[in-house]
Amino acid sequence: MTREKSDLSRAFSEDGARKTHVGGQALLEGIMMRGKYNWSVAVREPSGAVYTEEHDLASGKEKNGWLYWPLVRGCRALVESLVLGFKALEIATLHAYAEEDEGEEKAEEKPVSGTACEAACEQGPEHEAACEQPTRQESELEFSWRDDFGRPDTVIDALGAQSSLEVVGEAEGGAPEPAANSKDARNIPSAKEPESEFGKKEMAISMVCGLALGIVLFIVAPAFITNLIVGEYDGNTLLWNIVDGVLRVAVFVFYIWLIGRMSEIKRMFGYHGAEHKTIHCYEHGLPLTPENARSFPRLHVRCGTAFLIMVMIIAIFVYTVVPLNALIAAWGVPDGAPKLALVILSRIVLMPVIAGVSYEITVRWAGSHPDNPLVKVVLWPGMQMQYLTTNEPDDGMLECAIAAMKLVLDREEAETGKAAQAEQTTQAAQTA
Repeated sequence: MTREKSDLSRAFSEDGARKTHVGGQALLEGIMMRGKYNWSVAVREPSGAVYTEEHDLASGKEKNGWLYWPLVRGCRALVESLVLGFKALEIATLHAYAEEDEGEEKAEEKPVSGTACEAACEQGPEHEAACEQPTRQESELEFSWRDDFGRPDTVIDALGAQSSLEVVGEAEGGAPEPAANSKDARNIPSAKEPESEFGKKEMAISMVCGLALGIVLFIVAPAFITNLIVGEYDGNTLLWNIVDGVLRVAVFVFYIWLIGRMSEIKRMFGYHGAEHKTIHCYEHGLPLTPENARSFPRLHVRCGTAFLIMVMIIAIFVYTVVPLNALIAAWGVPDGAPKLALVILSRIVLMPVIAGVSYEITVRWAGSHPDNPLVKVVLWPGMQMQYLTTNEPDDGMLECAIAAMKLVLDREEAETGKAAQAEQTTQAAQTA
């Protein structure tokens, strides 16, 4: 009797031959997919319908070629992913909860008892709407993203920092184009409704708040605790950096585990699994259907979770190599709070360098050499983390992932056709 392979083993052994640059991100009741020319969002609305929307990506390579240099491109990709992640999350919250307020108001105005509902059902099909069941299961916990964290269209919780968890590879595009190109213009909020749109100011505030909380959780707190355990930084620099790195990873893993207990985030992690299964299905050359996608593992070797874990590992080496002790001695920084503040500041300043190095290893090198045995060693910690950041999706989640994926693939097919037609026209002109 053959033993069934784990998702981790299958993710490596069943990696599709068709490697794609398309990456995605799980949202609240939806999926965002990003390709070469556009990014798309598919969201499950309270009515059960799937809302889709797509936006153009404008390449900035010709104007800002230096942003695509090695090391620099990792920072650029991370910032772009954060920006797109916030925009996509805003679209998702607007449509995932679009009808909840209306439903609550109607329920308050005219409550329907169980007896009245049964009576309405017995009267015929024209009265069946009165006893229609909700399309989405009620939350298992009391937690509510909207109620506990404020209005999602104006304030995004620090969970927005998780937008980088789902970074998969690098799309050949630059900064996102703000103009929308939606498949269904009727569902796009009007420009006359500023309250319902996530403006640049609100997005900037949300990103700053999310990054600030991330710095406190993953830099300031571990450094403070390490200083209490080990002592002054220059007393035993190597041990200090190791303990600090271990604490940082522990805080990150605990944070992911903790938010994963929330019912809404459990569903988001299910959409993360749906994103991976859909990409697996495409990379294996199969038609994009829930039936085909369901058979693949929920883990993927090119998931951005590995990038985050690699950032924390690389940070230990970078912080140890940087001669911070020489700077402390040269400046005569006293022990206690001043020295700890300098250590924390140096960590923040070195974040772009660490992100750039981690990107080159996990995305550029590991993504290009998936069969290399060393790649499996490098990606193993991130693959283990995916057991926390993904759940098995249902068919509804797979439908959303497929809808978003098709918008990206259709656009790329159309652009390829245009390029081929332009080339034929050029050749014909040269022949004539």
